[in-house]
Amino acid sequence: MAKLKGAAVFGQSGGPTSVINSSAAGVFLTALKSGCITKVYGAANGIRGILDGKLYDIGCEDEKELFYLKNTPSSALGSVRYKLADAAEDETDYKRLLEVFKQFNIRYFFYNGGNDSMDTCNKVSKYMQKAGYECRVMGVPKTIDNDLYGTDHCPGFGSAAKYIATSLMEVYQDARVYDKGSIMVVEIMGRNAGWLTGASALAAMKGAGPDLIYLPELPFDREKFLEDAAKIARANNGNCMIAASEGIKYADGRYVADSGKRDKFGHAQLGGVATALGEMLREAIPEYRVRTIELSLLQRCASHCGSKTDVEEAFEAGKTAVEMAVAGKTDFCVGFERTTGKNGEYGCEMKLIPLSEIANTEKKVPREWINEEGNFVNEKFIEYALPLIQGEADYPREDGLPRFARLKKVIAEA
Repeated sequence: MAKLKGAAVFGQSGGPTSVINSSAAGVFLTALKSGCITKVYGAANGIRGILDGKLYDIGCEDEKELFYLKNTPSSALGSVRYKLADAAEDETDYKRLLEVFKQFNIRYFFYNGGNDSMDTCNKVSKYMQKAGYECRVMGVPKTIDNDLYGTDHCPGFGSAAKYIATSLMEVYQDARVYDKGSIMVVEIMGRNAGWLTGASALAAMKGAGPDLIYLPELPFDREKFLEDAAKIARANNGNCMIAASEGIKYADGRYVADSGKRDKFGHAQLGGVATALGEMLREAIPEYRVRTIELSLLQRCASHCGSKTDVEEAFEAGKTAVEMAVAGKTDFCVGFERTTGKNGEYGCEMKLIPLSEIANTEKKVPREWINEEGNFVNEKFIEYALPLIQGEADYPREDGLPRFARLKKVIAEA
């Protein structure tokens, strides 16, 4: 296939992670060295920046700062939650995107995100094909929720899982210093998939983690929950640690922590499940002290606790997206295929997943990886998650503090 000459644009979307910028580094450093990519742009706040014509000229950045991106958390270009309408119903945004693509001669579009972001990527790809505008579109996976379809795991999950397991091991020690114990409820991110909450079992594997784990994959039974917590507390001097996904639901589908509000994608705005469970416990077994913790944003920005495996795989995902697009591939998202070496060692290979398959499709924790009672995960989950948290990220420091990338963010001119 003939080489396609033109500029490339890369955007970040959705919730940040501690390694999303490692993927950005993979895209930028690879694209800048490509002979057929004439200019490399970064979109300010994802698809919104392209619609606004606000692009950063990545060629103006110092190369060392692009390398620092590998260990810089959050979205260096800025993120967005913006839902494109179906082109068949409203072409306004698509016509504007095509206008900007032509204005900057953009022939390569890379979009970094999770389920909703891959929906955006898929819609842009299909519209450009329909419009007859040659532009190679590649999705770069990202989500701590680990719920993207078709890939063994997602960049961001390993580091978040490592932070969660580490934090729960630390909290476990703190919670047991007094002569009378307490019931500790820890709220962990995860709307409809419980991968992150399941990762708390890695702490339990080391003897310093939760006694009970509740995932959104199974209905939440209030009475059984209170019964289980009380039984454990009574047997352990009042001590019981509980890890719960923010998205746990009752059998009728209601979220335990549904605020009643909805975002632009129609998703329930969650938060407060630890508080809700804490109130249930205080009412049902008032003789025990109850404490609640919400890890919140720390789960996705704790690059100091990053997994080297995660950082390197995230970089490779961005690099592969560019290499595949330059080679002629389009309308795909990069995915991970797990491999096993001769001695059982973990390995990971890059693959491509059609955007139409990955967009808006959630991957959940298999039922067979959850115990029969539905209040913990089993050894299959441990075997899956443990390799993903391995290694310590090369974490640069300056005066004892993290050294993050400092981008100039020079506005590009067509």
